[in-house]
Amino acid sequence: MKIIVLCILAGIIYMLFSALRYMVSDKGQGTRTVKALSFRIGMSVVLFAGLMVMIMLGYIQPNPSPI
Repeated sequence: MKIIVLCILAGIIYMLFSALRYMVSDKGQGTRTVKALSFRIGMSVVLFAGLMVMIMLGYIQPNPSPI
């Protein structure tokens, strides 16, 4: 499970930097930046929902409260 989460996080960071590259190279004229950022947001939502489902099904355990 950790490998899957890390791969998705790496993909999210990659899309963030590719959007930065598109923004600099296109100088605001293209739509590649918007598409890359939209895909990054979608991946973030899928990761969050997937983590919630895995917690509910018992595949992963959240850290206990320090109190």
